[in-house]
Amino acid sequence: MRDFIAKLTSTLVAVVVAVGVSGGVWILANLLVNRLRDTSSRATITGRALVGFLIAGLLSGNRLAQFSTVKAGTVWWRAFAQWLWLPLVMALLVVFVTYVAERQSATVRRLGIYVLACGTLGGALAALLNDVAHPRLVSPATYVAPIVCAGLFAGFTASVRKRRRQSAALRGALLGTSAGLFVGAWGFNDLGSGTAAQSIMIGAAVGVCIGAFWALAPRVSAASRFATERRARAAVFLAPALGFIAIALVIPSLRTIYLSLLDRKSKSFVGLDNYFTIFRDDKSLDVSRIGSLITSRLTIAAIVCLIVFVFLAARGKRRTGHFVEFGSASMTPLALGVLFGGFAIFTTLRGTLVNNLWWVFVVTSFSSIIGLLIAVLADGVRLERIAKTIIFMPLAISMVGASVIWRLVYISRDSSKPQSGTLNSVWVGLGRLSTGEGLGKIVFGVIILLPTIGGLLVLVRHLVRREWSRVTMPTAVFALGTWFSLRYWQVIGAGLGGHQFSESGEFTADPINFLQESPFNNFWLMVVLIWTQAGFAMVIFAAAIRAVPRELTDAARVDGADTRQTFWQVTLPQIAPTIGVVATTIMVLVMKVFDIAKVMTNGNFGTEVLANNMYREAFSNLNIGLGAALAVLIFVSVLPIIYFNIRRMSRMT
Repeated sequence: MRDFIAKLTSTLVAVVVAVGVSGGVWILANLLVNRLRDTSSRATITGRALVGFLIAGLLSGNRLAQFSTVKAGTVWWRAFAQWLWLPLVMALLVVFVTYVAERQSATVRRLGIYVLACGTLGGALAALLNDVAHPRLVSPATYVAPIVCAGLFAGFTASVRKRRRQSAALRGALLGTSAGLFVGAWGFNDLGSGTAAQSIMIGAAVGVCIGAFWALAPRVSAASRFATERRARAAVFLAPALGFIAIALVIPSLRTIYLSLLDRKSKSFVGLDNYFTIFRDDKSLDVSRIGSLITSRLTIAAIVCLIVFVFLAARGKRRTGHFVEFGSASMTPLALGVLFGGFAIFTTLRGTLVNNLWWVFVVTSFSSIIGLLIAVLADGVRLERIAKTIIFMPLAISMVGASVIWRLVYISRDSSKPQSGTLNSVWVGLGRLSTGEGLGKIVFGVIILLPTIGGLLVLVRHLVRREWSRVTMPTAVFALGTWFSLRYWQVIGAGLGGHQFSESGEFTADPINFLQESPFNNFWLMVVLIWTQAGFAMVIFAAAIRAVPRELTDAARVDGADTRQTFWQVTLPQIAPTIGVVATTIMVLVMKVFDIAKVMTNGNFGTEVLANNMYREAFSNLNIGLGAALAVLIFVSVLPIIYFNIRRMSRMT
């Protein structure tokens, strides 16, 4: 208990110190910006002192400098003080050098002071490096990187600066040379095998370039002070967010791309071999069964639905002049045809890549459609808030928690044991009713007949009135109810539900292996994500529907449009941008799906997805190169969706 309290206390103190230091730095930066107009020399001194503080702080914070190594168990404030002394000393030295140099009127004197002092400070910092941080200067990049960076920086600064392009290009070349020397020496060479003399030489060269860069800076005028203040103010507010993005996203992304070009141990450069391995592996993309796509029942169902769609669309065109029209009778067979066709393709072509595309297709479409349907049906009804709250609640559950819940729903046990999974308990119980006798079977059968008869009556009414656009739903209810009743009363087949009979005629449970039977076990995993994301889509769509101007809907009703026509012809076009944003947002989430597959199947039984495959390769098989390539593949596949989403959101605003 004492250890727990001590750890909790140290954690809270560290959090308070971190927040306090961050807030103090931000407030100090704002105060310094306020002084830019009055005394530009102070701003120059302060800015360059901060540069020295940050450079020394990075070395000391990463324990690369001598006297900065913190022993285990050291009190936090002692460790902080041990880290702080070197940055403070460096900042004070830079303040002194800048103060002396800026008092010189001659450019040559100022240049000499800066070059000599900054070169000395750079060499001194390099001399303080630990032995493990000394680079061995054998890589050609040590000499190529400064030249390349100098050219890039010079070209960029010359293109940005319309005035004094030559001096801007020279200063850009100096800054690029210093960056190239640092990256070339410590980024492309083996660390720990070099000498202190080599480190001192490179450090002094970097310091000389920075000193020359500072010495050649133009004198600050009143107009430039105002412009500098505006830019500095924006930088102060943007720097924390940009720094967080750089540390948490940009730098890890660049490093992951670099690791994807190396072998499994990140030692040898292999180029694009890891990416070729992904697409050559049958576990990623298996097209061996593509011939059976034509004879698939799903394909046949898709073709039938599309034929019905063409027939109904042709009839509708003669009446309205539009072959495809929202809310028409042809939309339902078209949607079913696309759905059956997609399932036919994704169940025939197998592999990790196909599974991810299948997830995107199913989860995005089902979540958006269900969310829109609930938003429309629940709009303005009694207990609307309670109903929407219940539907939205699954979004508050973590993916791991939702996966555990649905695993208990899907679980199947041996046929000799009672079923504990919710669905299999119902399925086996239905088999007992269907194959049994007594009052329970009759009551349940009559209950099933009621919606079937209701669907038939509604269908007949629409047919008599020639309301062709409304016959789809009652037709589906009547067809499904009829099939269910025929199977239940054993008119067709041997009954309904999970059952089988042994040779002695004894009833035996026959549960469904929802998570083990491929390929449709992927769909049962998708249901978990649909369950959580439908509430998200519902909330966004409900807000969008409420935002539709009432003048438009009132005008449509005045023109004689009913509720259905008002929704399809007025409301839906108004919320189309919102539908696009919701769909693309769900796509991004689906492309990164990991928790559900990990918890429920661990990628087994043909349910592997890209994120789980990346985790398996990188952390289980220790194939860093292939795992990084899979991560880059996920990142690249998400980028176009994010770009499209940002464009749509910018148009909405």
